[in-house]
Amino acid sequence: MSAKILIIDDELKLLKLLGMILRQEGFEVFEASSARSGLNMLDVHDVDVILSDVRLPDGFGVDLVTQYKTKKPHSEVILMTAYGNIPDGVQAMKNGAYDYIVKGDDNEKIIPLVYKALEKVKENRKNIQEEKKQNISFENVIGSSQPIFMAKKLAEKVAQTDATVLLTGETGTGKEVFANAIHTASNRNKGNFVALNCSAFSKEILESELFGHKKGAFTGAVADKKGLVEEAHNGTLFLDEIGEMPLELQAKLLRVLESGEYIKMGDTKIQKSNFRLIAATNRDLKEEIQKGNFREDLYFRLNIFGIHLPPLRERKEDIPVLAQFFVDRFSKSMQLEKVNVAENYFEKLKNASWKGNIRELKNSVERSMILMENNQLNSDSLNLESSDNTNVLSMSTVEKQHIIKVLNYTKGNKAEAARFLDIGIATLYRKIEEFGLK
Repeated sequence: MSAKILIIDDELKLLKLLGMILRQEGFEVFEASSARSGLNMLDVHDVDVILSDVRLPDGFGVDLVTQYKTKKPHSEVILMTAYGNIPDGVQAMKNGAYDYIVKGDDNEKIIPLVYKALEKVKENRKNIQEEKKQNISFENVIGSSQPIFMAKKLAEKVAQTDATVLLTGETGTGKEVFANAIHTASNRNKGNFVALNCSAFSKEILESELFGHKKGAFTGAVADKKGLVEEAHNGTLFLDEIGEMPLELQAKLLRVLESGEYIKMGDTKIQKSNFRLIAATNRDLKEEIQKGNFREDLYFRLNIFGIHLPPLRERKEDIPVLAQFFVDRFSKSMQLEKVNVAENYFEKLKNASWKGNIRELKNSVERSMILMENNQLNSDSLNLESSDNTNVLSMSTVEKQHIIKVLNYTKGNKAEAARFLDIGIATLYRKIEEFGLK
């Protein structure tokens, strides 16, 4: 069974021994002697299983589980400790660890445990593939206001062609939903819909993600890798935040758009791919061209058919139906039979500014449902920033109760709690220490 294993342990003898044993099993093994180097490796390698020591010189393994899972949500983490501790073990599992074992006592269990964890990884990946097959249609674009109606009409028309589409609009306006719906309505819907956020990677990693690489193309390239251009053959490639793409890669993207030809990193062989491109940006690309940050020829190639997605504040009549959609979705995931929503709940949502648009609305509804009492949602359930900041919860006692409730809901999973609270994980740890929530 071919799989990639990352071992993180500052005890170098054990690190090398485990590496040797796992390689003999046929696994591809990466080794790190600190939390920092391990986390850096997760930025480069697509790891299946992470074997991590609990006591590292720069981090506590139980808490690090959330960071490992944030970077590689579909990998499994096995924690190893020299000193068994039941509370730590329980917390590790709550944080998302697959298992927690004692060094020495459980050495003979490591290999079987890795195989079991890999079965779970396989199941995770299968579920992801099944989710990807459930393509989004224009029925998933919620709202009947004039701005969104016009955007949908344009998207439905261009979906029947192979034209390149440029979606513009603020962050959180639903550009990926539109892109997926265009793919589903097109004659390419039997092919893959693959998406990439151009702002999420360094130049080298972004090039590898797009075009793939050959083994040895750069430090850490230990095997050949398919790029998304190849994965999107006969399907659709969606590039979000296209305005963040480095100029050098813009030239390579332009070439593949014009000729269908590209070269993998570290290779000399020309590859071909037939894909449809949908790009999206929240930047003014004409302004970026003036600044020298974006190629004008690429802009004209992308903007064959442009669709602007309106911000939520320009389609306020859609807010109640969007909010109700999210209430229904979260009711199902939280296994709640009936949630009663007061009219003042919707009114307060309609009066908010929504700088983060639909994504911010979704997060606000989710937080309000975590904090609601007796399955009742009303204006008091919402913690929204108003223009005069009078609705912001600022008192430390209220903030403390808010954090406690969210941590209880996530069963102590700090990464999830930070997402619900809309703060960084480091900020959450600081608040936990500040309020004595050990």
